[in-house]
Amino acid sequence: MYIVMVATECAPVAKVGGLADVVYGLSRELEVRGNSVEIILPKYDCMWYDQIYGLHEAMNDLWVPWYDSWIHCTVLFGFVHGRKCFFIDAHMDNAYFNRGVFYGHHDDHERFTFFCRASLEFLFKSGKHPEIIHCHDWQTGILPVLLYDIYQHLGMTHPRVCYTLHNLKHQGLAGEFILNGTGLHRAEHYFHPDRLQDSQNPFALNLMKGGIVYSNFVTTVSPRYAWEIRNSDMGYGLGHTLYTHGDKFGGVLNGIDYDVWNPEIDRYIPFNYNIESLDNKFKNKEALRHRLLLRDEYKPIICVVSRLDHQKGVELIKHALFYAINNGCQFVLLGSSPEHGVNDHFLNLKHQLNDNQDCHLEIGYNDELAHLIFAGADMTLIPSLFEPCGLTQMIAMKYGTVPIVRGVGGLSDTVFDANISEKPYSERNGYVFYNFSTNELEAAMISAIGMWYHYPNYFKELMENGMRADYSWNHPGQNYQNIYEFIREK
Repeated sequence: MYIVMVATECAPVAKVGGLADVVYGLSRELEVRGNSVEIILPKYDCMWYDQIYGLHEAMNDLWVPWYDSWIHCTVLFGFVHGRKCFFIDAHMDNAYFNRGVFYGHHDDHERFTFFCRASLEFLFKSGKHPEIIHCHDWQTGILPVLLYDIYQHLGMTHPRVCYTLHNLKHQGLAGEFILNGTGLHRAEHYFHPDRLQDSQNPFALNLMKGGIVYSNFVTTVSPRYAWEIRNSDMGYGLGHTLYTHGDKFGGVLNGIDYDVWNPEIDRYIPFNYNIESLDNKFKNKEALRHRLLLRDEYKPIICVVSRLDHQKGVELIKHALFYAINNGCQFVLLGSSPEHGVNDHFLNLKHQLNDNQDCHLEIGYNDELAHLIFAGADMTLIPSLFEPCGLTQMIAMKYGTVPIVRGVGGLSDTVFDANISEKPYSERNGYVFYNFSTNELEAAMISAIGMWYHYPNYFKELMENGMRADYSWNHPGQNYQNIYEFIREK
């Protein structure tokens, strides 16, 4: 099968969050299964160009219709760790992709709508005929609309579209100017509840909604999150649309890359290990303590490796920090926030706790340190307000680090409570609390801490259960293969 991924991120060359890991990991898995996969990305000026091999011009004279004129683009090609990637470079005065950042500008809706139009124009002009175009999040929501309302009539009748929703909190609300830019024009047609009109603001177009309505199949990143966005306020107004299109909607749990996150081969940790050599995990614990200047005592280490924002439960993270160090634990945090106020708050906490040898806060992100933390910690805390999938708990379990999570989204699909889960004991792998409250957080933490101190053999079983689980791209890769085969026959 010939598949084209259209996305605004791909690890490691353009990475902000989990979207980048999904685009890379799923593309590689699909290639392993014998498919031909190409990825189309914007050519950002802030990409990691040293991660691209053989970058060269693939098309130097692509003209893309935009408003009442044409924008000259160059399309470059290169390999990103073996993946075939095309990069759209727009030559224009306001430099859509030369901003020094990936997201966060007032005209993001225009930037990424133009990217969608340019991607389709490139496929059309280069004579490419993919069987599947796989789009991701609101930034590419307009693409299936353009495909079926413009490019299909120009002869692109072959592709079918799979559209993945990674986070419904961000839906891409825009005004009529988006229609003018793309050439769709018919405002009265698109400002309709059954098409792109936002369900909460009748004067706004919802780009994510457009992707849901026009795509041949819609997925989200875990089965539990698929239920939540249709049946609770986590749908942020799109629940009805997802119900209306329920016959083409489902949740597929993301995977993680075991070539990167695997303690048996991890080049960032001093001692490699597996279930049969867990003593080396405790050597990594010593190495982590030495690096972070933590005291060497018989205590568990609880870690948080996370973006620090409202979604990730930043209020509960702060509470857990003090609860851990006051209840016989050490606490390690690695993360940063897109909000300066949150960063400043945790920097102040770092200064306040600077002399405490049971605590270390690292404000920022360090990939090498993240690997050592997962290898050296005993438990990881993920108290998310909502979590579409979550990769952290899967990574932690591969390293034998027991997760303590709030039971939402993909966390519910992957973490099964040691005491109350309906799963057999051989599949229980962590601790789960449900209400977003300090009381329930403390109850889960004290259960985990008590198990570590008083029932070490059972705690070791939880570690081993997590390490045995397969959260690679193998199963989701097959699920997506099945979806593609289903829609290409339509």
